[in-house]
Amino acid sequence: MNRRNFLSLSPAAALAVMQPGNPVRIAIIGMGSRGSALLGEFTAVSGVEIATVVDPDGNRAEKAAAAVLQKTGRRARVESDMRRVFDDKSVDAVVIATTNHWHALTAIWAIQAGKDVYVEKPVSHNIFEGQKLVEAARKYNRIVQGGTQRRSSGRFRKAVALLHDGVIGDLYLAKWFFPGNRDSIGFKPTEPPPNWLNWDLWLGPAPDQPYHANLVHYNWHWFWEFGNGELGNNGIHLVDISRWGMRKELPVKVHSWGGRFGYQDQAQTPNTQNVTWQYADGSAIVGEIRGLYTSEPMTWDFFGSKGHLRIDTDGRFRWWLGRNQKPEPEAEAAPESSHYASFIEAVRTRKRELLNAEIRETHLSTALCHLGNISYRLGRELRFDPAREKFVQDADADKLLRRQYRAPYVVPDKV
Repeated sequence: MNRRNFLSLSPAAALAVMQPGNPVRIAIIGMGSRGSALLGEFTAVSGVEIATVVDPDGNRAEKAAAAVLQKTGRRARVESDMRRVFDDKSVDAVVIATTNHWHALTAIWAIQAGKDVYVEKPVSHNIFEGQKLVEAARKYNRIVQGGTQRRSSGRFRKAVALLHDGVIGDLYLAKWFFPGNRDSIGFKPTEPPPNWLNWDLWLGPAPDQPYHANLVHYNWHWFWEFGNGELGNNGIHLVDISRWGMRKELPVKVHSWGGRFGYQDQAQTPNTQNVTWQYADGSAIVGEIRGLYTSEPMTWDFFGSKGHLRIDTDGRFRWWLGRNQKPEPEAEAAPESSHYASFIEAVRTRKRELLNAEIRETHLSTALCHLGNISYRLGRELRFDPAREKFVQDADADKLLRRQYRAPYVVPDKV
């Protein structure tokens, strides 16, 4: 399939979408808990039609089609193979909520087919994929948004605006904490894949291997060939707000330590992880994931030359100046901005600036998670060159910037 042949269709398709009264027809790829949530979000956006639902699990795809029918009165087409969606000229955009190891390749194929893309976080399984995803979005001039939804929250937008306005002075440190609350997943034996699952499609870019029930459908997060641990799963939301508030891109040093403490099970990724990302000016972002027992809530803390600002789990924020023990008066939140409606509006208008989480921003935040995981896996501090997006004289670390792909599910060097 030559996906570049679709590019000649995209200007006409874009004109059709821009006509008043014409719906934006989307396909949702990956119908697990996140895909089902996105189905609800996009059916609530005016002028959107869910044309197709896709999942290699036939049971989930059929359940999703039934949900579309119930919500809209219109039955969505059901597919197991996403490539059929890319062949469909009537689909304007795709919403991607697959397993992490499929995110970037699905998005790149969709972009090459002339589709706009909403892709869940983390937007890649490794840094190379993120680079290629941004490159494809630019080359084919597509609208591509990442799934870091807090960038659309009025509270977070206001807190970050205050930070950028210098409410606590010059920022030198952001710290965040995430309580993972993860229990043992135990051990599951290998067995033949169930008949409702297309195992080859589910594996996609990953190496061929036996099926076991700790992969399908959620615990794949804790295996390196499919997921990115809690840092890539939930930690990216905290990384993203920290990086946004600090106005930083990629660091020059990263160090991570942790482990899978408290139990032994089949999983590979840490349930406890601490990461420090240091920048050229000496400032830093420090993150902590605690997957066992804690009474502490999720928080973001920013420290500057004039004071300290904290954002709580729900986005409420307060700040203290100097050595004052009493916080400053609470500020009014910025207006809410729908993460989903803004994507559809950008699709209609072709205005990338309407996106609250444009793909390069989400790539950078995802890349920080990958850097933290590479440091953890190698067990040492790493030096990084932000301009080249490669490590400094470190062949072992550079090997983990990408993966070996299983044909035909290959992220190409040339998009």
